[in-house]
Amino acid sequence: MSINLKQSVKCPKCAQMSEVTVWSSITVKDSADLKKDLLEGRVNIFRCPNCAQAGLMPHPMLYNDEDKRLMITFSPADDAVVKQQLFEKVQSASKESGELEKLEGYNLRFVSDYNALLEKILIFDNGFNDKAIEVIKLMILSQDIDKSEQRSCRFGKSENGNMEFMIHDFIENQVYTSQVPVETYNTIWQSLKESGVKPYSFEWEIVDGAYATRLLNGYNNNF
Repeated sequence: MSINLKQSVKCPKCAQMSEVTVWSSITVKDSADLKKDLLEGRVNIFRCPNCAQAGLMPHPMLYNDEDKRLMITFSPADDAVVKQQLFEKVQSASKESGELEKLEGYNLRFVSDYNALLEKILIFDNGFNDKAIEVIKLMILSQDIDKSEQRSCRFGKSENGNMEFMIHDFIENQVYTSQVPVETYNTIWQSLKESGVKPYSFEWEIVDGAYATRLLNGYNNNF
């Protein structure tokens, strides 16, 4: 079930009060149009009707796509310690409630960044698994190791047998693209599965660059 609530928000720029619809849960089967709005950046985004100031509403959201067996918990957090605390809270609550037994075969993801939420949805919509995608992103950034710390990489789209990734350089303030053949993904994903990585979750997971680094160092999702 998709769930929302109304919040009164004071614009940080002009101080005008306005009412905003905030979504705390999106179930794709019930709200296909809402998923489209989410991917187009129109969900939980505050836009002042007076001065047009815009910003993300820092509100947790649960995204559930039953057909793709994908569930994502989004809990906004910039601080690494807070992020870990929120993640552990989700894990603990899920185990105590017994919901994990009902989510067999699901990919369960925890993200604290809005763009990461959208990226996860796009990855699975294109028929990929984010565990292999994160490894590919790490490999792309490693091509220019001296600048890898000042860059981020995100999956963009897949077409004509290629995947496109967007690389943002925060220091140079530039955006680049990188093309990777889908066949490369297939090879990497097959190799990961043969090493023990499962195509589904046993509990909530954070699948990001740090996760990919552990995979490349010889770990799998059963450690």
